[in-house]
Amino acid sequence: MKSFTHVIADPAGLHARPAGMLAKEAVGYKSTITLTAPGGSADAKRLMAIMRLAAKQGMELTVTCSGEDEDAAAAGLEKFLKENL
Repeated sequence: MKSFTHVIADPAGLHARPAGMLAKEAVGYKSTITLTAPGGSADAKRLMAIMRLAAKQGMELTVTCSGEDEDAAAAGLEKFLKENL
C-alpha cells in the first residue's frame, strides 16, 4: 500500500472539471485508489464520490493506492494533483 498527501491549491477547490479528470486518471490503474478528506473518503474512480468530499482550497487529501500497480498509481496521481489542483 502506498499513500501520500496533497493540499488543494486551486481557489475553486476540487470542483467538477478536475474531479472528472482525476476519476479518469484513476480508472487507468488496476489498484484500488481511495481519497480521504476531512469530509470523508471516496473511491477515486467514481466522479460522484469525489464530488461528495466537497474538498475546498487548503484542505488536505490523503491518497491511498493498493494493488498490483500501486507504485505507478501513486506516482501518477501525485503528479496529476500537483499539476491540476
